[in-house]
Amino acid sequence: MNAILERDEWQAARNALLAEEKLLTKAQDRLAALRRRLPREQVKKEYRFIGPHGTVELADLFEGRKQLIVYHHMLKRADPAPCPGCGLVGDQIPNIAHLNARDTSLVFASLAPFSEIDAFRRRMGWSFPWVQSIDDFNADFGVPANGPGLNVFLREGETILRTYCTTGRGMEPLGTVWTFLDITPLGRQELWEDSPSDVVRSAPYQWWRLHDEYDHSAKTANCCGS
Repeated sequence: MNAILERDEWQAARNALLAEEKLLTKAQDRLAALRRRLPREQVKKEYRFIGPHGTVELADLFEGRKQLIVYHHMLKRADPAPCPGCGLVGDQIPNIAHLNARDTSLVFASLAPFSEIDAFRRRMGWSFPWVQSIDDFNADFGVPANGPGLNVFLREGETILRTYCTTGRGMEPLGTVWTFLDITPLGRQELWEDSPSDVVRSAPYQWWRLHDEYDHSAKTANCCGS
């Protein structure tokens, strides 16, 4: 049974735990910095997908942005039921306007026919982009045949580079704008980050907007200690 303490004793115990939490935060920052410096793999094959407007290529999924996060959702042909684990991931996706504001697109890709994808997306009330993969995209990028996965890509001119991938429990921390940006090669693009010298960064808090105000020229009020 957990001890019941007076305020001063409780605060001392809380402070001890806080010290451990700060160590974890710093370790996560260091890990993200290492991730931003991973070598990159050039994507040399062409991959096709089916979306709401027909067939598109991998470059189209960037929607003109520099970074692309692809979650490989386990919606497949002839599945008896949609995967509840992937459903939980979908329910945790943040408003992607915040990712878009950091030059990052996010898309789900599945092997199921697009008609089934669109019907299930509507059932779940999800608005993020979701396409059908019709080539060897999953297999070529390390996604298990019976499992989900995630890949991150960077576009440099006409060249597409793979910068990161993870599967299994590696995807459990994802679900906030911050955790998604932390797996990208550009990161959060804020001044405090340990990033390669070619990453353009800005002051923290300054770029934040309400999700329907990113197209406005006027800046919103600063917050959170800025």
